[in-house]
Amino acid sequence: MAAPHRFDPTFTDNVINSMGPKTSPRMRQLMAGLIRHVHDFARENELTVDEWMAGVQMLNWAGRMSDDKRNEGQLVCDVIGLESLVDEITFTLAHEAADAPTATAILGPFFRADTPWRDNGADIVVTKPDDAEMAFMHGRIIDFATQKPLVGASVEVWQASTNGLYEQQDPNQVEFNLRGKFKTDADGRYYFYCLRPTPYPVPDDGPAGKLLELMDRHPFRPAHIHILATHEGYRPLTTQIFDRKDKYLDNDSVFAVKDSLIVDFVPRDGDSKAALELKYDVKLVADA
Repeated sequence: MAAPHRFDPTFTDNVINSMGPKTSPRMRQLMAGLIRHVHDFARENELTVDEWMAGVQMLNWAGRMSDDKRNEGQLVCDVIGLESLVDEITFTLAHEAADAPTATAILGPFFRADTPWRDNGADIVVTKPDDAEMAFMHGRIIDFATQKPLVGASVEVWQASTNGLYEQQDPNQVEFNLRGKFKTDADGRYYFYCLRPTPYPVPDDGPAGKLLELMDRHPFRPAHIHILATHEGYRPLTTQIFDRKDKYLDNDSVFAVKDSLIVDFVPRDGDSKAALELKYDVKLVADA
């Protein structure tokens, strides 16, 4: 004789079946999976009202902190590895092909949609820290299939300063410091001056930082530069590139590092503006 259920065995199915006939097949699939997993989590762990409310309050906290300069809800997803997992699922091709398009990485919570355009060769380090290591970053945006350069592609970059803060977190940095959007030239090239990136901790003033503390995990992200590359007729690509010499490459707090995104900064001769150089090409895939 089967043991009686401690909790209503029909409850989850009743919730799933409450969706109406106008629900799209994909929405029905996603919501049914989410509801079933969340309900199973609650039952398996015998989640109490107090614990559930703590989770709700954390989500509300993330919502209150989020605006067009910082996405705390996204950062919470980052520290539990969800954004990196979704990225891996979505762009499996980038990991399986022998010669693949540039691998993707998470957008991160400090992207700004209003970043200004800058001329190729510009210096995005407007507020220069005393401990800055300047670098000249350059490369081409190319078609993955043909290897031909893409003229007029958009290359958007952003990075944190050496104090671990993006400009919207730091009143001592001018607005749009360490950010820029560039158009590739007739040879598909982009180039600009930036900082050699440094590692920094996930902010501890919100729920993501609190969650890391509760899980007894370190908050550090390895040194990286964000890139968003787009061109008409091609799939947009969001990625990050990581300094090979960083000690957190194998222990990124948001699990975003991929081997193909690890880069080397090399000495640059004859340039009074930068002692280091980084060459990085980006391969874009045409829309199907």
